[in-house]
Amino acid sequence: MKKIQMVDLVSQYQKIQDQVDKAILDVVRSSAYINGPEVKAFQSDLESYLGVKHVIPCANGTDALQIAMMALGLKPGDEVITATFTYVATAEVIALLGLTPVLVDVDEDTFGLNTDQVREAIGPKTKAIVPVHLFGQCADLETIMQIAKEHNLYVVEDTAQAIGSSYYFENGSSAKAGTIGDIGTTSFFPSKNLGCFGDGGAIFTNDDDLASKIRIIANHGQTVRYYHDMIGVNSRLDSIQAAILRCKLPHLDEYIKARQAVADYYDQAFANTPELKTPVRDSKSEHVFHQYTLQLAEGIDRNKLVEYLQTKDIPAMIYYPVALHMQKAYQDERYQKDDFPITNRLVSRVFSLPMHTELEKDQLEHITSEVLNFIKNH
Repeated sequence: MKKIQMVDLVSQYQKIQDQVDKAILDVVRSSAYINGPEVKAFQSDLESYLGVKHVIPCANGTDALQIAMMALGLKPGDEVITATFTYVATAEVIALLGLTPVLVDVDEDTFGLNTDQVREAIGPKTKAIVPVHLFGQCADLETIMQIAKEHNLYVVEDTAQAIGSSYYFENGSSAKAGTIGDIGTTSFFPSKNLGCFGDGGAIFTNDDDLASKIRIIANHGQTVRYYHDMIGVNSRLDSIQAAILRCKLPHLDEYIKARQAVADYYDQAFANTPELKTPVRDSKSEHVFHQYTLQLAEGIDRNKLVEYLQTKDIPAMIYYPVALHMQKAYQDERYQKDDFPITNRLVSRVFSLPMHTELEKDQLEHITSEVLNFIKNH
């Protein structure tokens, strides 16, 4: 049995090695490292895949969120609603821009924003909502978009963990994650479902005016070189990373199916184990399984489980052990710990098993049998 990795990027690369190596060498030979033709070609390819008018590549997913906020013209003190159960980058960019992050709890099954709490959190200073499509499944976008329309709010989708997922509306239509709100953002960090070989990100929108502002902001605020029309940043996807992503994008649906097959195996293995709650697959959203995240029943020691799995050469991760409302940087007198009962429970009970495109049956058998062995004996 091969060594089990949380994410096996080496094996994934080896399957398309010739194509990737050629793409990298082509960029090196052209020396068009910055804003070269590969960047423009990848942008066009991703627009076609997502069915969105504008893709603006940038340096990373955090930059994507920051530039999106800047493009909306929000002012210091404006409030932006997002989840407390997420990676820090989502709230980080809000705070960095002098905006006020307003944290709400999440749905127990999908880990997306609790829409009832979103409604309750809206006040006179609220300007935007940032739903996070955590672990590979969309938040309740139809309800969130309805709330935003009622209150004249922007929606910025954080789709770093759910690129390629489809969201299904009640009328039977569907759209890709990141293309439904005013702006969508993503990360191409290597471990993502569509990852490059370093840092990278992108911003999506169907709004021509917003797209124009995003492009200007990402390029030092300039439309013509050395003429700066607004405050901007320097954030771009380099040509080598774009070339790699162009090679991997045609395989994204294949990668998603492989991840879903792994999730099916896990689901079946744990189906009769009440101590484990397997991921809920919302009928409104395709789950692309950036992570396979289980919830442990009360009384099962998560840390001991993770330590036990490590002794069996099985990596496991805890995303995220400290919620934003409990982080020192984001503690606020507006929040009490008991305001977030779902998140408080999740941070003490969730853990994630290896999830990637190259997992083999003997590895899956070993992982599931050892998880069940621990549960049986504890």
